[in-house]
Amino acid sequence: MAPAVDHIRSVTEEYLARHPGERDSLTVLFAALAASDDPTSRKTYPAHVTCSAILIDGHRRVLHIVHKASGKTLAPGGHNEPDDRQLRDAALRELHEETGIPPSAVVPLSGYEDIPLDIDVHAIDANPSRDEPAHQHVDFRWAFRLDAEHAVTLQEEEVDGYEWRPFTSAASPTVRAKLALLT
Repeated sequence: MAPAVDHIRSVTEEYLARHPGERDSLTVLFAALAASDDPTSRKTYPAHVTCSAILIDGHRRVLHIVHKASGKTLAPGGHNEPDDRQLRDAALRELHEETGIPPSAVVPLSGYEDIPLDIDVHAIDANPSRDEPAHQHVDFRWAFRLDAEHAVTLQEEEVDGYEWRPFTSAASPTVRAKLALLT
């Protein structure tokens, strides 16, 4: 069963308790939560929820992958699936699918066990071949620490490559800013 609207709303409110200045940027999320469609479904428009894993290694670097579809270098992540009971579960599943790193090799970053490091809203271009209009992703970005050495094994169908970047070079400016605050 996909994450419940109440779970998404609760996680969002906990996040906003730490980042109250970001409430206005999440109006599209609150609209999706108030609608009748499943906010985690990839077919919910004009916006739906996605989840990413911000994976940090022992050298204060963040794992990034190169997505074939977009050519962008981003944190591992994507759409929720019906078996993802919580948002964090989707981030862990996507991390494992795209990089081969299992959930047993990571632990939530201390203080971020039940709250994402970042929530970002970004535009997605229309994709006529999939009959998808332009829409927005509300990406819940969960922070994990690599707890055990594990090789990266890429999902070749969707991923072209990977790199470990220092905090100061993380692809997302909002993630960079939040990582800079970590001790």
